[in-house]
Amino acid sequence: MTEEQSYTTEEIAKLLKISKLTVYDLIKKGDLVAYRVGKQMRIDATDLEAYKRRSKQLQSPAQAQPNAVPGVTTEQLSAVSGPKLGQASRSPLVSGQDESPHGTASKNMGVSPSQADSPLFNSATSSSAQNSTGTSRHLVITGQDVSLDILMRHIEKQSRDIRPLRSFMGSLDGLISMYRGESDLVSTHLLDGDTGEYNLPYIRKILTGWSYVVVNLLSRPAGLYVPRGNPRQLNDWTDLNQSGLRLANREKGSGARVLLDEQLRLHGISAAGLLGYDLEETSHMGVAAKVSSGEADVGIGIEKAARLVGQVDFIPLVQERYDLVMLRKQGNEAWIESVLHILQSHEFRQELRAFEGYDVSRTGEVLYET
Repeated sequence: MTEEQSYTTEEIAKLLKISKLTVYDLIKKGDLVAYRVGKQMRIDATDLEAYKRRSKQLQSPAQAQPNAVPGVTTEQLSAVSGPKLGQASRSPLVSGQDESPHGTASKNMGVSPSQADSPLFNSATSSSAQNSTGTSRHLVITGQDVSLDILMRHIEKQSRDIRPLRSFMGSLDGLISMYRGESDLVSTHLLDGDTGEYNLPYIRKILTGWSYVVVNLLSRPAGLYVPRGNPRQLNDWTDLNQSGLRLANREKGSGARVLLDEQLRLHGISAAGLLGYDLEETSHMGVAAKVSSGEADVGIGIEKAARLVGQVDFIPLVQERYDLVMLRKQGNEAWIESVLHILQSHEFRQELRAFEGYDVSRTGEVLYET
């Protein structure tokens, strides 16, 4: 028996001349059938051909557009050539489990293009899609903090009907993706400089008209990464006004980037004076590594990354609140109650306490509901 040819997501992206992130989006929506082998996603040649045949059938000559891809919006296609202002960045979905419960690669089917294209589709048929067997549904969680890994593990342990998937996007992009119906549980740490309040001002504006619940996950110190010994004596936000300062910056939409931009605005410091302001890293670790290697004099982030990277001192300046947002809509109530139960459990809080700097005194507290 000959083994069927299969492709990685990178190979599919090259064959279809689209971005790798668009490939993940097609998989998520169920337009392109994929399965997991270990930690790698694979697509069989027959499934690729089936997708291409469906693409041709769905496009009548009058409706066909250049480079159109079924299940992918014009906005997504534009993202292949370059990002747009205000467009949420897309990141690959990563499952909390590397393989199926039986240890073998299993195919996962998503939803139809018509379902996926609705503005904010029902969680039972979208990002929380049931697979082809109807035995589990996906729960898309956005954010990068290690506490989300712990939460995913608890969700998997508590319910066999829910399979959490992780999207490593920033706070602002996460909220926008929730508005678009692409995420179920969003983590956010966005400072509003005018009020000094975290998250709620942004959530209220972006999720206008939707019913949701905001619950605290933890609080943690945020501040400056500086080289060991702090040679530039950077001890406050006002010190970012020093001449010739080299910055390792975060990407637009991340909580750390919003924190920096708000502090620059409040203290009347021009971003143009910071060398490297337009060069972006996509994680706290990336920023801390730039400072550790001597490529930057300062970066913004959380304490944990400084400890992991080494040769970096951390200057705490704010205590930021890290919250979770969940939409209250039909089909969501059961898993929302399950998540709240996990967050309020002694076991979950004990695991978070093991990380130095994490304040769990309000973990599980409902901060706002509509």
